[in-house]
Amino acid sequence: MGYQALYRVWRPQAFEDVIGQEHVTKTLQNALMQQKISHAYLFSGPRGTGKTSAAKILAKAVNCEHAPVSEPCNECAACRGITDGSISDCLEIDAASNNGVEEIRDIRDKVKYAPSSVKYKVYIIDEVHMLSTGAFNALLKTLEEPPAHVIFILATTEPHKIPLTIISRCQRFDFKRITPQDIVGRMERILRESGVEYEVQALSVIARAAEGGMRDALSLLDQAISFGSDRVTMEDALTVTGAVSQSFLTKIVKAIHEKNTAEALGQMKELLAMGKDPVRFVEDMILFYRDMLLFQAAPELEDSMERVYIDDDFKVLAEEIESERLYSWIDQWNQSIQDMKWSSHPRISLEVLLVKLCQSDVPTRTVASVDDATVKKLVERINHLEAEINSLRSQAPGEQGMAAPKDKPKKAAASNRSFKVPVGRVNEVLKSATKPALLKIKGSWAEMLGSLKRSQAALLNDAEPVAASEQAFVLKFKYEIHCQMAMNNQEFISGLKSTFVQITGNNYDIVGVPEDAWKKIREEYVTSQKADNEDDKSGQEPAEEDPLIVKARELFGDELVEIKE
Repeated sequence: MGYQALYRVWRPQAFEDVIGQEHVTKTLQNALMQQKISHAYLFSGPRGTGKTSAAKILAKAVNCEHAPVSEPCNECAACRGITDGSISDCLEIDAASNNGVEEIRDIRDKVKYAPSSVKYKVYIIDEVHMLSTGAFNALLKTLEEPPAHVIFILATTEPHKIPLTIISRCQRFDFKRITPQDIVGRMERILRESGVEYEVQALSVIARAAEGGMRDALSLLDQAISFGSDRVTMEDALTVTGAVSQSFLTKIVKAIHEKNTAEALGQMKELLAMGKDPVRFVEDMILFYRDMLLFQAAPELEDSMERVYIDDDFKVLAEEIESERLYSWIDQWNQSIQDMKWSSHPRISLEVLLVKLCQSDVPTRTVASVDDATVKKLVERINHLEAEINSLRSQAPGEQGMAAPKDKPKKAAASNRSFKVPVGRVNEVLKSATKPALLKIKGSWAEMLGSLKRSQAALLNDAEPVAASEQAFVLKFKYEIHCQMAMNNQEFISGLKSTFVQITGNNYDIVGVPEDAWKKIREEYVTSQKADNEDDKSGQEPAEEDPLIVKARELFGDELVEIKE
């Protein structure tokens, strides 16, 4: 073949070429020098991070003619034969296409034979998580106790799909994503040795688009070289990766900050006309805001920037835009990604977001710009309210001067005892009670409950007004504990009174009484009224109807009054 892809030409041939995996290569090199080679290894990690390359380097190192060595010489017959694949003792198997039980049984039958040309037989099983359950079971015993001349190296991108019985029989090494700085360094070395001119900013764009994979980065670099006629420029990198140039991002951010909706929509329209992906554009915007926040917090950490380059326009924007506004924007852009994934018209979602950002106003430091006149008015209002509160406290019934604080412990102590029924107050209400007044209270009862808080309305679920005058009404509770909780809560009583004032226009005095006590008080009141009427009627002609009966009808209604001779 006349041409090979960069990632094949520059595939690592020694541990020092495996970029960003020092924690793995150092351990393997020490094991090689100390001749502590395990019978089985598991290499796991993201794609393009060097798993299979490290496996082949390990196979060359254990079979190198100069062993023990920390690096294969790549010059002896064994190293060259493993590199070009001519030695059959080093076998690389793709588990994605050889995932059946028969293939694994074939390996199990052949491992007992000694290697023909090198010291160790090395089986590299790539994408091992693709093996079937039967294939894993067939591999178990051989993987645990292989012959002394056999080494298994399993590679996978999804270790969670591998049975724990397999993982426990291997030494596991987790490969991590390669940092953009390491990827850029590797690409610079390749381009220098290849004699290709480049822009450092273009390599940074490619490294970020690779998402931690060296193979992806070299594939994009290969494409950028072809696109730019043996020169890698910023525009070429943006084109092959689909990213958005910083100049466009700066213009859009500036338009949003200045609330220039037409400019923001115009720049976005131009980007989409260039074929940019809306979701990729949103990701670039989020990274732009992230780098701006990082620059505001720690300007010296320029190497930590993922998307931007510190130029004059960026510095000006970072000084003008408050961090609170950036936090709000990042949240909204993040939410837009979720909306666009489920939208059949992502462009419309993006346009709506830009209009919303240009028209919204996030409250930030402008709160501090209150004039002195406004502050003075607020202080006067606060002083006036405090004077009114103190006046109301001093006018509270049954309290004088400083006696109020002393009563609080008594109330707290009394709340632990049984409720004391206000018999006198109930009798006062009954003396002036009328049926129309009671019907007025009952007619507004449902509206009153609806205007209270849920916790307050819960206390009145089993309560009902049973007698009322124009100034007060008796509130009967089914349970004494509810009556005690309600009537001892001054805030609750005040809220109830104010609600009735709004609904009926009357400021009622509320007298609470448990159901059992109410029955007793009512019977006693009816008896006393009957006795008084009999005393008044002595020596007089009988009236058309007993006043006691008339009073009872007014209080309790015709449906509740039963007259017996």
